[in-house]
Amino acid sequence: MDMLRITNLRKQFGDKEILRGLELSVPEHSIFGFIGKNGAGKTTTMKMILGLLQPDDGAVYVAGTQVVYGHSACNHFIGYLPDVPEFYSFMTAPEYLAFCGEITGMQKSEIKRYGRELLELVGLDGETHRVKGFSRGMKQRLGIAQALLNRPRLLICDEPTSALDPVGRKEILDILLSVREHTTVLFSTHILSDVERICTDAAFLNDGVVRIQGPLAEIKAKYRSTEYLVELERESDIPSLRSRFKDCKNPGKNQIVFRDNKNALYDLLRYFSDQKIPVHKIERMEPSLEDLFMEVVEK
Repeated sequence: MDMLRITNLRKQFGDKEILRGLELSVPEHSIFGFIGKNGAGKTTTMKMILGLLQPDDGAVYVAGTQVVYGHSACNHFIGYLPDVPEFYSFMTAPEYLAFCGEITGMQKSEIKRYGRELLELVGLDGETHRVKGFSRGMKQRLGIAQALLNRPRLLICDEPTSALDPVGRKEILDILLSVREHTTVLFSTHILSDVERICTDAAFLNDGVVRIQGPLAEIKAKYRSTEYLVELERESDIPSLRSRFKDCKNPGKNQIVFRDNKNALYDLLRYFSDQKIPVHKIERMEPSLEDLFMEVVEK
């Protein structure tokens, strides 16, 4: 089942068309990376999922219910963490969660119990300082706790790690990974290593449309590289190989990379055998998300 489905979504600001018939499907209980460079339309899409922005055309469905601009009934299914969350700085973390719980109609006993669990989940249990003294990473963690307070079926995070140091990024990614059992996670990003680390599925947004989407394993298999990495025993064999195979590259000591065009792999193996060149390993190079992203952007 798809937790989120978007069909033919279009949005234009003035003479600039941001979304040009976007189609997107996010499976239930996936961690879905919504990938695109800055200005690609990721935040615009998320605002329309939340019913905060009216599309020019198309439809958005969350858990089978259509989103309606301005008064969306599906928002009780959704938790949202903006790219720069704002808080009442004079509150403590428990006070802020209590405030959020009260305005959404939660019982005080439930707020206290579940709020404590969430603060423990995000590593803020026992934190007594007021929010004004929080670091950026602590604010992001409190933002995730707030977004999870209503036990959402869909958690949306807009660039949750973009301004964090490596330690803060790891903490946020670990939290998102830990909640997958209970909710579907959609997060936008341009940090491809974050997607490779935790995502089950992804979509590449460029020029207002999704160019590639699906499970990460299937995407990589579909765009599998025809390049091979060969690790040689002797560095001295590289010049003769580069002379014989013109497309070879030399990325590192004792290594060559070549593209398998027209059975070049068999020619290379035959050459190794004829010239008695010792080889440590030959492996197909998997495409990186960076390679795929650059391919999408340059189309």
